[in-house]
Order: sequence, then C-alpha cells, then structure tokens
Amino acid sequence: MRFFRRELGPVERFENALRDKQAARRKLVERLNAAEAELVAKRAAAERLAVGGASDAQLERAEAKMRAIEDRARTLRADVAELDEQVALTERALAEATAQRGRELLADQIETMIMAIERAAPGFRSAAAALVEAVTKSAASVPEATKFSASVDAVGREILAAADLVCWELRTIAVRTRAGNGNVIAGAPAEPERPADLDTERQLVYSLNPLLWREGSELRRYPAFALVELPKALLPVALQHQHVDHLGARRVQTLMHVHGSAGSQGDLLEDAQFVDLDALAVADDAGARVDVA
Repeated sequence: MRFFRRELGPVERFENALRDKQAARRKLVERLNAAEAELVAKRAAAERLAVGGASDAQLERAEAKMRAIEDRARTLRADVAELDEQVALTERALAEATAQRGRELLADQIETMIMAIERAAPGFRSAAAALVEAVTKSAASVPEATKFSASVDAVGREILAAADLVCWELRTIAVRTRAGNGNVIAGAPAEPERPADLDTERQLVYSLNPLLWREGSELRRYPAFALVELPKALLPVALQHQHVDHLGARRVQTLMHVHGSAGSQGDLLEDAQFVDLDALAVADDAGARVDVA
C-alpha cells in the first residue's frame, strides 16, 4: 500500500531546519567543551613535564599533542560561529514565514467576509423589492405608504451601492494584506463612529468637490471624492450644482474605483478651493426671491 506524505508548508520546513541546526550546534558545543577541557589538561601536563625537567623528546611530544588539540578546538569554535549565523538566518526566515502565514489567514478571513456579504446582498434586494411591491401593486393609494415605498427604494439602492463599495475595498485590503503591505490588524477593535446629531437628518452621498458647511459653532469640512453625511437641508443645492452625487450614480462608482472613498486629505489644507454650501444655499434662495419678485 502506497502512502502519500503531506507536503510541508514554509513554517514547518523552517521549524524543522531550525531544530536540526540547533541540535547540530549543541553537539558541536559539547565537542568544543570536551576539546577545551582536554586542552587545559594537556597544558597542565606539559607544564608539569617542563617543571620536572623532562627530556626534550617528552616535551616535544607534549607540545605536539597540545597544538593538535588547540587546532581542533579552533576548528570547532569556527564551526560553532558558522552555525550561529545559520541559526540566526533560519530564525529570521521562520519569523517571516510565520508572519506571512498570519497575513494569509487574515486575507482568507477577509475574502470569506466578502463572499458572505455578496451572498446576503440578493436577499436584501429581494426583500426591499417585496416591500416596494407591497405598496405599488396595491389598489389603494395612501400618501404615507407611497412615501414609505420611495424611502425603502432609495435606502435599498444606497445600501446595495455601499455593499459593492465595501466589497471592493475589502478585496483591495485582502490583496495588500497578502502582499505584506496592508495596515489591517487582526482582532483590532473597530473605531467607534461619531454619533450623528439626532436633530439633523442626513443623507450619505459622495463628494465631487471639497465642501464645507456650519452646524451651530462647528465647521464641517470634507475633501473631494469622499463619503459625506450631508444634512438633507443642504442636499438639494449640493445636487443642483453637482458638488455631490448619490452612491448609486454610475459616475460615483467609477470615481470610487479611481479615488476610493476616503477623499484627498491634501484638499483640507486649501481653504480657497472649498465650496461653502451655506453661502451657496443663501445665494440660491436670494436669487429665487428675486425671480419671484
């Protein structure tokens, strides 16, 4: 019966190599210690012969034995030093292989998360469509139900667009993690989101230009090409002047692939390029009043 041996991974190969080199070093050290102990004994014997007035032939034989042991001890010390270097190199290779295995595991977990999101998205799409159809296919026409249907439809499009975006970002993170240049740490706690102002209704949109507006005493500033929770009061003027767009828009999907969703932080240093949405809303309102007059 033929047995197939399992192929060892890099970590196991380096672990085995490190064990072998450490065992070889221990044996060399034992031989070196024995040689040095023997050298001490031979030196003591040669010293006794010299002090005791031994013949020249006896002294020559004692010196020859001592030199032979010295040469063997010198060779053993060189071998131990060489093995020390090999052990250090193997330890570094083992550490790198262990780190790479951790990165591979984390990347696999990220890809599993992506597949779970993609499997769940159709179920959410069908559930949202069922809610909308429950209103649109009804014979009765109720404004509250119609408003609810429109809200479900809008929220559904945003969530599905956000799911596509997060899957794309997670795939990028998985590739970077596997290559060793990612900044994801396994088990790191997620950064808590800042709670939104409960008195302000917001809409998640994508910025096309650097934006700023004021909320009380706080000045909000966002760069271009970033996800922005824009107050709904400012949403019409921002959409009208094409400073933002909905997440489901085709151009937004393209811009997310090009620029991502975090924005260009360099824009935050150039105040002159910011679009003041408050001022823009006031100007539009004044123009509308002039037109009415």
